[in-house]
Amino acid sequence: MTRQALTALLLGTTIFGSAGMAVAQDATLTIESWRNDDLTIWQEKLIPAFEAKNPGIKVVFAPSAPTEYNAALNAKLDAGSAGDLITCRPFDTSLELYKKGHLADLTSLPGMENFTDVAKSAWQTDDGKAAFCVPMASVIHGFIYNKEAFDKLGIAVPTTEAEFFAALDKIKADGTYVPMAMGTKDLWEAATMGYQNIGPNYWKGEEGRLALIKGEQKLTDPQWVEPYATLAKWKPYLGDGFEAQSYPDSQNLFTLGRAAIFPAGSWEIGVFNTQAQFKMGAFPPPVKNAGDTCYISDHNDIAIGLNPKSKNAEAAKTFLSWVASPEFATIYANALPGFFSLSSQPVKMEDPLAQEFVSWREKCKPTIRSTYQILSRGTPNLETETWVESANVINGTDTPEVAAKKLQDGLDSWYKPAK
Repeated sequence: MTRQALTALLLGTTIFGSAGMAVAQDATLTIESWRNDDLTIWQEKLIPAFEAKNPGIKVVFAPSAPTEYNAALNAKLDAGSAGDLITCRPFDTSLELYKKGHLADLTSLPGMENFTDVAKSAWQTDDGKAAFCVPMASVIHGFIYNKEAFDKLGIAVPTTEAEFFAALDKIKADGTYVPMAMGTKDLWEAATMGYQNIGPNYWKGEEGRLALIKGEQKLTDPQWVEPYATLAKWKPYLGDGFEAQSYPDSQNLFTLGRAAIFPAGSWEIGVFNTQAQFKMGAFPPPVKNAGDTCYISDHNDIAIGLNPKSKNAEAAKTFLSWVASPEFATIYANALPGFFSLSSQPVKMEDPLAQEFVSWREKCKPTIRSTYQILSRGTPNLETETWVESANVINGTDTPEVAAKKLQDGLDSWYKPAK
């Protein structure tokens, strides 16, 4: 063989070999999601940051419409055509996917140590032994207020319930603003922004929530009835016709500057920032008495998992470990103010309102909505029944005691705590 032929052969082998290695390392990952409103954030911020550090892996974010996601994803999973990475809704929807073998066990994935048990609770088996999605973000409950209204009326930010109701009385007496923008027409608003917002201060967050699941507490116990009694006292401050007021009506009432306080979830921040022409602040649910431990609903909202049938499982795990990192947390939380990283690593928020909400984690104990884990699997559904009764209590058509008894009777009809 001539030297040229040998050189050509060696070169060819090297080229083929390196090409073969490149093929083995290259992978394209597809993410299934319902968050089609996040498309530009993934394309412009998250994916470029990951690909810069992992040049052999390409990522494609391929969302469905939110209302179609569950059905579309299940059809793809059954057909074997789903993407490598599955965006996970909280609690039972994702737990069912895991039970059917559609989500891989990620308990030992590097990076999972960055999340607390509360952070992982929405994407774990009931016994907490297996975790199947990497937590991405939560939403926090509290109250957003019109700073200009508070300044004009000389109101200090309330920390106790007595101060809260004194502020509402002052706003009502002045007459310029509706004291609080919340309606009962859509039902869920009364429960999510009302009962689940203030309730953890009464039932002591995770302590009460887990005791309810174990059957050690009941919804007719004082700590579960009292928040309804407080909610009933909101009625005079919600403005005329609040019974016919929808959630968008409440948002408009506040952002147009006609209401002073909005019982809120942090997901409002992005929308309110673009619509309100006044400075806003936020405060956590007031405690009953000065010096009491405060609790916040820091509710798990979104996570991401691995399709066990992915042909790029190793590349997908590399991506998921990056999602568990402080770098992802910082980019994601600042791109979507109000959707907070669930990582134990603190993330500095650029948006002042978002930073105010997330700062409560430093002084208050986090919990999740009491109805979401395990307790809404049967009929009647405790979550939707809580919507109805929260609205009924505010409207004055049910007393707190009657509402609590209806909810407990409904739960007792199908739920038997594990012994």
